[in-house]
Amino acid sequence: MARTIIIGAHVLDGSGAPAHQVDVAFAEGVIVTVGTVSPQPDDIVIEAHGLTLAPGFIDVHTHDDLAVIVAPEMTAKVTQGVTTVVVGNCGISATTPFPSQAELPDPLVLLGPAAQFRYADFTAYANAVETARPATNVIALVGHTAMRARHMDRLDRAAQQAEREAMRSELAASLAAGAFGFSTGLAYANANAASTEEVMALADALRDSGALYCTHLRSEGAAIDEALDEAFAIARHGNAPVIVSHLKCAGAAQYGRSAAILARMEAAARQQSVACDCYPYSASSSTLDIKQVVPETPIRITWSDPEPTQAGRMLSEIAADWAVDLKTAASRLQPAGAVYHCMTEEDVDRILSHPLTMIGSDGLPCDPQPHPRLWGSFARVLGHYVRERAVLPLSKAVRKMTGLTADTLGLTDRGYVREGLAADLVLFDPAKIADCATYDDPQQTAAGIYGVWVNGVATVKAGSPTGRRGGAMLRRQSHSQQTEEMIK
Repeated sequence: MARTIIIGAHVLDGSGAPAHQVDVAFAEGVIVTVGTVSPQPDDIVIEAHGLTLAPGFIDVHTHDDLAVIVAPEMTAKVTQGVTTVVVGNCGISATTPFPSQAELPDPLVLLGPAAQFRYADFTAYANAVETARPATNVIALVGHTAMRARHMDRLDRAAQQAEREAMRSELAASLAAGAFGFSTGLAYANANAASTEEVMALADALRDSGALYCTHLRSEGAAIDEALDEAFAIARHGNAPVIVSHLKCAGAAQYGRSAAILARMEAAARQQSVACDCYPYSASSSTLDIKQVVPETPIRITWSDPEPTQAGRMLSEIAADWAVDLKTAASRLQPAGAVYHCMTEEDVDRILSHPLTMIGSDGLPCDPQPHPRLWGSFARVLGHYVRERAVLPLSKAVRKMTGLTADTLGLTDRGYVREGLAADLVLFDPAKIADCATYDDPQQTAAGIYGVWVNGVATVKAGSPTGRRGGAMLRRQSHSQQTEEMIK
């Protein structure tokens, strides 16, 4: 059996333990030895020369639903060490077909054009991912707003009983087919009219399955306490773990509230399974929302359907050129995308370093001028927040990208450097790893990544993609299936 052997790496195994120097061998997509390895003539031997080897990074919050099919090389992700992406976040997923000329409801437009939404159900989507064979593994959630668009004639109201039942049936079928959970984006206009009772009715499908409830909170501003309480209540109703998406203190009035918000998370975590994710930047990105257009938040326009030449410019500059106020300019630009500089570094530091927090990029691959988090999040954590600013130690940062995320998602076959687990691995230099993507020039690969393997397939070599793709569609096992596997 031909093996690949990485000799003498400083291994961070995903547990949060300090690095130890050891050899790692893998074959046929599986780690076979962690220890001292004697190379054989047919082995591929890689001398680590003191570089660090870690489990492949798991991007717990992405909007790569269609990108993994239409751009399966996944360059933005693999070049920063990501080997698995979680799609279907914020209530947005690609399992609702639309006519090619349809006007997509916000925020589904973030995933791509209507013509690419052609999957009749979760199984059809998962089969399309498997056919595309992307460079990363894919884990999928089922989006609430996507289901509302399928089963409701309009989205500015709560679902009626028959519509709730239809959505719950779709969600249950998707979970049975391998979806990892259910996501909501209750802050968005096309889901905001949904009542807590509507979401609880769907969460019934999660009960006792091990599947997740992931939520872009109804508010990340002044009403965040109430929004958190709603999220915890929905998860308790469904007896499901809850992941709060991209936890933040958004808007000047919320600056400094991270300690209190995290305390609220900790209190809930003593009663139920609670986690969150964040990205390592003090600016967010989404569609251009008039409610978020305020003078104290600098806003960069990333795309605009009616005014495409304004992409990349600050909203204040556009408004000045047009001699109008900010909200008038924003209305003229819509539909559009935007980056909102709406957080403080102090709050980002506190959330990023908290034990409940995982790392997710929340990048938008269809954006022509994307937030740099798409290309830089994981390298930025390890370079800017670990090496340069010492916000958290390297071993703990790697755990937030690997073992902690695998445990939270219920993955049992990856997330750690251990014998018998999938050979998803990243080899990097802690002294050189850095994000190179900027707001002005966001599509830049990270520095300091020397090798990436996805299911044992060499996907990045010497910092550059090899063109080989070894990703897989990862389907969730039910608790009963997991028990059967353990008995076997």
